[in-house]
Amino acid sequence: MAAFTALIRHELRLALRQAGDTGLVLGFFVLAVVLFPFGVGPEPAVLERVGAGILWVAALLAALLSLDRLYLPDYEDGGLELLALSRLPLELVALAKATAHWVATGLPLALTSPVLALVVGLDPSAIPTLLLGLLVGTPALSLIGGVVAALTLGARRHGVLLSLLVLPLYIPSLIFGAGAVEASAAGIGARAHLLILGALTLAALALCPWASAAALRQALE
Repeated sequence: MAAFTALIRHELRLALRQAGDTGLVLGFFVLAVVLFPFGVGPEPAVLERVGAGILWVAALLAALLSLDRLYLPDYEDGGLELLALSRLPLELVALAKATAHWVATGLPLALTSPVLALVVGLDPSAIPTLLLGLLVGTPALSLIGGVVAALTLGARRHGVLLSLLVLPLYIPSLIFGAGAVEASAAGIGARAHLLILGALTLAALALCPWASAAALRQALE
């Protein structure tokens, strides 16, 4: 367990040194949300109706920006081979990297979302549900993204291929995350949507580290 937490701290230190990556993710998130009213019009009724979807789609796309760096630097400089030879199982390596990725990207996105919800005219009563949904759902994005990032190591046009493969896998989180906000705004309760969103994250937590480890072993052969 000490090696696991040490790897998380190491990854977070690297993220702090490369603060531009987190800034790029947040900058994209903010700009994507701010630009939507210019495209669909400033009518409050329209923005309120599509606001939840806007925020979740922007969060998904922003989370993609740093996925290609999850394993690629270690793969190119030989660090991944050292991790594979260490006493820490590759499954825990994958979990540690996904955890650090979520702390550096998913958590800032979730914490920024209440402010941006006001930009798209989201019902204030639904903002806590938006925040809770992103906190519950974004870990699954990092875990699933980690699997695809491992699968595409060594591929030509790694970043493009990663995006094409991972976006369809994000659709269930998008559906139930946005659905929770819409249900809360309509006053019918978002509990069911949030429970399903939590179940998706728990399923990703149980399965994705194993899948990532298998893909990493394949990439190292």
